Order: sequence, then C-alpha cells, then structure tokens
Amino acid sequence: MTVLTWDGVGQKFYETGLDRGVFYLEDGTGIPWNGLTSVEEKFTAGPSGPVYFDGVKINEVVSVSDFAATLKAITYPDEFMEYEGVQESSNGMLVTSQVPKLFGLSWRTKVGNDVNAAFGYKIHIAANITAVAAQRSYETNSSSPSMVEFEWNLTSIPSKIPGFRPTSHLIFDTSKSQPEFVSALEAILYGDEINSAYLPSLGDLVNTANIWTA
Repeated sequence: MTVLTWDGVGQKFYETGLDRGVFYLEDGTGIPWNGLTSVEEKFTAGPSGPVYFDGVKINEVVSVSDFAATLKAITYPDEFMEYEGVQESSNGMLVTSQVPKLFGLSWRTKVGNDVNAAFGYKIHIAANITAVAAQRSYETNSSSPSMVEFEWNLTSIPSKIPGFRPTSHLIFDTSKSQPEFVSALEAILYGDEINSAYLPSLGDLVNTANIWTA
C-alpha cells in the first residue's frame, strides 16, 4: 500500500503574477492591454438547497456561479472606451453613459514550485464580458504624485461548449499541455507571422483542445 507523504521535492506549487493581457474586440480582433494590474475573480454561487425524500436528506443542490471579476489597470486601450460605454465624438469630445458592448479578455498567471519559479503558466480566457466602471478618485498634485488606478466590475454571459455546462471562462494549464498545442493556442490568441491575434468562440477552443488530445 502507498503511504501518504508531504512536502515532496517539486510538489509545492504556487501561482503568482499577471501578464500578457489582451483585449478582444466584438469581432474577435486582439489588442494588447498594457498596464493591466489585476483580475480579481468573484465566486458568487448562491446558497445550496437540500433535497429530501420521505423526510430524509438525500442530496444537496448547489447553485453554480458564472464568471465575474474586478479588473484593475493603470491604463487601457483607446478601443476599450466604447466597450465601457464611452463614445468619442468630434474634436476629442467623449460622451459617457452610453450602452456598453461585449468583449473578450485573456491574461496569464505564472505557476512555480519549490524547484523552479518558472515551472509554467496558465492562460485565462474570458468571453462575452460586460464592463461597468467602478468609482474613480482624482486627487490634487503633490510632491509624490501617484497614478490613478482604473477599475471595472466585469460580468459575463455564458456560452454553450461541447460536453460541459455553459461558461464564459476557460483556463489552459500549459504545464499539463502538449508544447505543440500551447504554441498553436498562443498563435491564435497572440498572433504570429501569418495571422493577427484573434479570439475564437469558446466552443471552438474546446474543440481545438480535444483534437490535440485525441
């Protein structure tokens, strides 16, 4: 029989960092998001509900949440303004309180362990997102000025994907993926010498992953 062991060499994993943010327009075109500082995922599952039969509890039904997050950045692509409900009119005039548009987003989180700080990374992909700007504070200049950090509350509309419950968020753990698949995925999301960066539907990404697994 196998005896459990703890703290084995190379078994202490952790996640850290955020980079390679990409903002995807309504048509899927990708634009680098420089200045992205954090994506704080929210888990808003509702309360569970008990199931009884003949007065005996036999199950627990849990309400599953959809992707939601708080996005923070010190700057953002010009194209993003229209998607948060700000339209640019003539002569540099910006008109707020317009109808926001759906967009996509991808970012990476680093994975390390006690042997290798650069063990791998996870690619997060979110689609059908709506962004609503949170409160912003502009302060007077001082001898030690600080940059304004912009913040948005993100919600999403799940889409159907084969074999799973509808979702709007996929995560690819590259440490568990074939290197050839990771290269193909990044060529789609980030572009290459032939094609521009593009976000397919989540269903297409799932099918692509399944093809490489087969």
